[in-house]
Amino acid sequence: MATRIRLQRHGKKNQPFYHIVVADGRAPRDGRYIERLGTYNPLTNPAEVKINFDRALYWVETGAAPSDTVRSILKREGVYLMKHLRGGIAKGALTEADANKKFVAWEQDKTSKINNLKRELADNARTELKKRMEAETKVKEAVSAKVAAKYAAEAKAAADAQAEAAAEVEAAAEAEIPAETDAPAAEENAENTNVE
Repeated sequence: MATRIRLQRHGKKNQPFYHIVVADGRAPRDGRYIERLGTYNPLTNPAEVKINFDRALYWVETGAAPSDTVRSILKREGVYLMKHLRGGIAKGALTEADANKKFVAWEQDKTSKINNLKRELADNARTELKKRMEAETKVKEAVSAKVAAKYAAEAKAAADAQAEAAAEVEAAAEAEIPAETDAPAAEENAENTNVE
């Protein structure tokens, strides 16, 4: 039986989620499998992989042929490095302690790279958010300046209209005052002419 290590697709449309399985090469993609080794979520950045390292190493050493994607996942998780180191131990080129030191050093390097990538992505997201907030603040300020100018123009127009109305009332009041002052003088003139 030709065993394959491959992905089984799960998840919704446009939201893939995969199980890493060992299956017969003749079985359908999402069909029966021999053993489930872990999961792979490509939607996160970096992609999230949870795998049973020992069982994956066992199947790789047994001769199960991985698909291209699974091979890259297993390389990234260090399964192929451990297989290589175990081959060196079997040949006598390395001791088990040396192999473990090399693997631990590789693992630390890998985790530091992943942490740096996560930190860089978080920093980029923060700076992008800051830029968007600054742009939004500028737009808000421009809109508020337009609104303030509009209200100032309306207030000025209202003040001008009030001033005009007050000026008209004042002019009308001044026009009435001389007429009243002329009327008593005319009455006095009329009285004076009657007396004579």
